[in-house]
Amino acid sequence: MTTVDIGFRYGRPPDELAIRAMNSIREVYGIRRILFDESAHQVRVEYDATRLNGAIVEALLRRAGLDLVATLNLIPPVAPATTAPAPPAPKA
Repeated sequence: MTTVDIGFRYGRPPDELAIRAMNSIREVYGIRRILFDESAHQVRVEYDATRLNGAIVEALLRRAGLDLVATLNLIPPVAPATTAPAPPAPKA
């Protein structure tokens, strides 16, 4: 099993019908966890990448009625490596 997290930003908060549908998504084989951050309007889904992929997870959330507006990059950007200046060439 390969566990992967994917995050989405949603626009309109889910209504009661969408919340009920979200509970049924938890029953999909391969979905491990769904976490909501209501203050940031974000949802994060942990899933088994050997069973599902990001497009399928997104489709499940949309079908449940969640108003997805953006996919989040959960991997922070890596700062470019700084290199030490080259030592001066020896004088002959």
